[in-house]
Amino acid sequence: MDESRINLLMQVPVFGAIRKDIIAQLVEQAPLIKVQHGNYLFHEGDKGTSMYIIESGRMAAIKNWGKEEYLLKQLTQGDCIGEMALFDFFPRSASIISTEDTELIKITANDLLNIYHQDLEQFTLLQMNLGREVTRRLRDADEKLFHERMQATIDGDRVSSKPYLKMKEIQH
Repeated sequence: MDESRINLLMQVPVFGAIRKDIIAQLVEQAPLIKVQHGNYLFHEGDKGTSMYIIESGRMAAIKNWGKEEYLLKQLTQGDCIGEMALFDFFPRSASIISTEDTELIKITANDLLNIYHQDLEQFTLLQMNLGREVTRRLRDADEKLFHERMQATIDGDRVSSKPYLKMKEIQH
C-alpha cells in the first residue's frame, strides 16, 4: 500500500471525509500515469471516462480558439483534472499539457462504480464532493466572465459587449 499516495488524496478536497480504506482501494486499483514535459494528457474534444489527480509535476489546461491555444489554468500537485467527464460523458472541454514531467493518479468511472457497490454512503459523499468541485469552478468562471465583461464595457474595447443592467435600472 502506498501511504504517500493515500495521504495526498486525503488532502484533496474531492476526497474530503472519504474513509482511508476507500481511498486505499482507489489507490490500489489506480494506475500511475506518467506524462513527459511537453506531452498532452488529453486533447479538447477527446472522449473522457476518467479523472486524474496530479501526484507530482505541473500541467496546464488550455483551450483552442481558432488556430490558437490559450491558457486557462496552471495545475500542480493535488489538482483534479477531467472530473467533469465522470458526470456528463461529454468530450473533454480543454486540453491538458504537461509543463514539466508529471505523474498522475487515474480514477475511472468503473473505480467509482466499484465504490457504489461496496459502500453507497461513501460513493454518495464522493459524488457530492465532485459536485462541489465542479460548482466551485463554475462560480469562479462566472466571476471571471462577469469581471471581463464589465472591464470590456468600461474600456469600450469591444463593440459587441453590452453592460450588465444595474439592479436600479431593472427596478425602474
